[in-house]
Amino acid sequence: MPIFKTLINDVDVVFSQDPAARSRMEVIFTYSGVHAIWAHRMAHGLWQWKLYFLAKLLAQISRFFTGIEIHPAAVIGQRLFIDHGMGVVIGETCEIGDNVTIYQGVTLGGTGKEKGKRHPTVKDGVMIASGAKVLGSFTIGEYSRIGAGSVVLKEVPANSTVVGIPGRIVVKNGCRVDHELDHHILPDPVADKFKQLEEELDELKKELRDQKKTSP
Repeated sequence: MPIFKTLINDVDVVFSQDPAARSRMEVIFTYSGVHAIWAHRMAHGLWQWKLYFLAKLLAQISRFFTGIEIHPAAVIGQRLFIDHGMGVVIGETCEIGDNVTIYQGVTLGGTGKEKGKRHPTVKDGVMIASGAKVLGSFTIGEYSRIGAGSVVLKEVPANSTVVGIPGRIVVKNGCRVDHELDHHILPDPVADKFKQLEEELDELKKELRDQKKTSP
């Protein structure tokens, strides 16, 4: 795809994801996520031309101004939307498909043990919510959703929802995930388990009280 069309797509995707966006001029000059993506596209070109020092230098300058760290070797598709973006880290061997949404504080990193491909592959249409950590060389399937604060350490099938630490799949092979769903409204299996334990404890307390009343 021509680079000019790619840059236009990087701007236009903001309007479909951020209701606060009012004009292209505003997006071009005030959205750090767009700035970081554009800087990465230039740095990635330098990296492909084996101008490694210049690529890393540009990536560091972008990180300084935007708070978003993207390794110049990372492969990023069309219409990536980074919302706010402060603290986002995208590792060297990461591959990101089209129409992906990433919120602030997300890390797409490695575990420190692998060689070669060490970072995740994120397929088309994935949403990764605030503070989530996706660590290791595996794939996040198409249109999956990673809940806020989750830590994902293994592969996620397409059309799945993952929450918790470590990440647990709570929706799998169901209907296609609605990309407009609020990313903070997600199931929490840990909280559900605590609630179940509290209910069982309340039942035991009630039984003890009843036994005390009936005992001589």
